[in-house]
Amino acid sequence: MSTFVLTELDEKAIEYIAVGAAVLGTGGGGDPHIGKLMAIEAIQKHGPVKVVRPEDLNDDDLIVPLSMIGAPTVMNEKIPALSQMTKPLELIEKELGRKVTALMPIEVGGGNSLIPVITAAERGIPVLDADAMGRAFPESQMVTFYLDGMDPSPITMADERGNGILLHAIDGVWEERIARAITIQMGGSASICDYPATGAQIKKSAIPYTLSLAYEIGRTLFESKDLKQNPIEALLKQLNGYALFHGKAADIRRRMEGGFTRGEATFEGTGDHKGRSMKLFFQNEFLLASEDGQSLAVTPDLISLLDQDTGMPITTENLKYGARVTAVGFPCDPKWRTPQGLNTVGPQYFGYDVPYVPIEELTSVQKGAKQHD
Repeated sequence: MSTFVLTELDEKAIEYIAVGAAVLGTGGGGDPHIGKLMAIEAIQKHGPVKVVRPEDLNDDDLIVPLSMIGAPTVMNEKIPALSQMTKPLELIEKELGRKVTALMPIEVGGGNSLIPVITAAERGIPVLDADAMGRAFPESQMVTFYLDGMDPSPITMADERGNGILLHAIDGVWEERIARAITIQMGGSASICDYPATGAQIKKSAIPYTLSLAYEIGRTLFESKDLKQNPIEALLKQLNGYALFHGKAADIRRRMEGGFTRGEATFEGTGDHKGRSMKLFFQNEFLLASEDGQSLAVTPDLISLLDQDTGMPITTENLKYGARVTAVGFPCDPKWRTPQGLNTVGPQYFGYDVPYVPIEELTSVQKGAKQHD
């Protein structure tokens, strides 16, 4: 990885981040196209958004994540209103009695990586180059802040009708239960601020430079054509990743359940993988890839689907029958490989009866999976 670090977000940066965050989002985090359009419109109206680094924060600065909560399929149908983006911030500032220093994405995944940019442009405040997952996960407690015992409250939510909610939860698990129920009543999609953090807490718990990473991933995919590179090969080399399976979508089963998009997809092998098949299981995000009952990659490691021709990421809600894809995998942040991390986001939590094995170990015994040094 290079040492490139973002300093501001302009239209080109938004284009790159939207693509890169969709790769890191492992199929979830909301449609990056909608978030991209809203962020670009905000920047055109108000100008570029400044980016701050975690180490530049004062210990007593106030940083607030802003995101969307709900099923990604709903956000495709029900695009958020601008007032819905700003209301949770207004409510949390009122409750805390002070102004926010910077906004941040709670996850560097799909549209949620860009939701804070919309409000930051509107308010003239910076965005932090960090998140609390290093990818996307479906539930509120699945953040590094939770692993470090941080209080998620106060939590504020809003819908497109003008409804606003202020709630205090005893921990991230209870936040998830309460906020998910509210989200369902709000039509399956809502905006939310939670885990307000000090600069000192950010330096300890956040995963730094993930917006810069998303930018670089997007730039790699956009520029690979001009450089006459295979986009997937270039991306795997950049992220020390693995090609897991080449195939086409043969069966997709998606359902709305409990405020999530859940399901599985089956892929028939193409090219070197002809005659083989892969199953991909998801709850908003891709969580388990397996072949003949053997894991190819499993949460919390990252699994993404890339278009075989362009290398562009495909989200769970946009996966179509017949799509020709390469499934790829990347190691997760080390925080998720701790016992507490695996209890929070490992395969057993999601109901998959498979052990967590790091992707590096799984791919070392899988034929056709190749690590790029």
